[in-house]
Formats: sequence, C-alpha cells, structure tokens
Amino acid sequence: MFDGAADTGYWMRVALTEAEKAYRIGEVPVGAVIVRDGQILGRGYNQTEKLKDPTAHAEILAITSACQAADDWRLDGAVLYCTLEPCSMCAGAAVLARIQKIVFGAADPKFGACGSIFTIPVEPRLNHRVELEGGVMADEVADLMRAFFREVRQSRGGSHDVESR
Repeated sequence: MFDGAADTGYWMRVALTEAEKAYRIGEVPVGAVIVRDGQILGRGYNQTEKLKDPTAHAEILAITSACQAADDWRLDGAVLYCTLEPCSMCAGAAVLARIQKIVFGAADPKFGACGSIFTIPVEPRLNHRVELEGGVMADEVADLMRAFFREVRQSRGGSHDVESR
C-alpha cells in the first residue's frame, strides 16, 4: 500500500498522465485523480470542448467517477491530486464531496481558488474544510501547459481563447 506524502509524486504523475489525454484531444491539459487508502477511486481530464460542457473539468469528472466507485457522495479520507490549482467550481465540489485533501501542481493566477484568487477549501464559514498542498511537480505541469498553448496559438493564429480552462 502507498504511504501518503511519500507517494505524492507518484499520484501526481498519474494525474499528469490524465492531463496528457486532454492534451492529445485538444483540451487544456488538466488531469485529476482521487485516491483513498492507496487505491484510485476516480480519474478525469478536461473535456469541456469535447462534451460542450463548461463543468467538464478534470476534477469534476474525477469526483463524479469516485463517487460512483464509492457508491457514496461523501469521499471522506480521499485525496484529490490535480495538475492545476482548482477553480472555484472544482474547489467547491471538493468541499461538498468531503474530500480530505487537495494536492495540486501549478498555481492558476487567473482562476485558482486554492490560494491564488480565493481559498475556498479552507473557508472557515463552510461546514467542511479541505487540506491544501500546492506546487507538487509544478514545473512539469507548467511545461505541459506552455507547450499546449504554444501549439494552440500556432495552429489557430492566436484566435483561440487561450485563457480558458
């Protein structure tokens, strides 16, 4: 069985593999995996363009998958590993799902809600708080994001909304 902090890099690499799936289909390369007791409960990668759904973020898809696997909407004791700092929607969903901890790679200064703009998971007025750890493999995540947006700008002549998730 895996051991929490010692395995953070391992689980982040799994999340990066999910992000690469998004990259290959032309989505912003964000990936997520939810782990409890050393087992993956759910995984996801951005599919907003593919599904024509603004809520189809990696974290939301991973939470949905994990809840189905757990047969419960509560994910007590689970850790969400995601390549990019969750937005307000995803951070809020993690709180609602009772996730224990969010571990993310790169900060998101334009949409991040785990310290960059807001800090929803530790908001004291909410009935559940989620531990936060950021910056895990941030350089690898940032490299993947830069490569993706460079390709988008080159292939679309800069007309694509490169700021959207």
